[in-house]
Amino acid sequence: YQKFVNCYRCFYKLQPQLTRSIYDQFISQLQASIKEEIQEVKNEGNLEGLFSSLDKIVEEAKDREEPAWRPSGIPEEDVRSTMVPYCLKHRSYLRRILREKEEENRKVAESVLMGRDRIAELQLQIQARQQAWQ
Repeated sequence: YQKFVNCYRCFYKLQPQLTRSIYDQFISQLQASIKEEIQEVKNEGNLEGLFSSLDKIVEEAKDREEPAWRPSGIPEEDVRSTMVPYCLKHRSYLRRILREKEEENRKVAESVLMGRDRIAELQLQIQARQQAWQ
């Protein structure tokens, strides 16, 4: 209130009760505006639903015996603890895909070689028939 009075000192000296009334009205309107903004943010972000789902997660976690994951305060360890299992799983997935692709490529290479052999045989037959015809 004192900061408000200091800003409007001349007006306060003339009518202190009116200044107090204006200050009270200003504060009440400001509080109402802030509450409206908070409600808009809640509605736009669906925060009520998120809060209720968070409460549900907390309730479900009460029955667990193992502790929940908490950051250690050391970013490298926190990232490592979550990323290493993911990276290992992804690496095994990529290795499996690589083996499948290598097998597929081997089969394709075999069929290409068989096709080349067949072409070579057909060329020999063509040459033999051509020589027999001449």
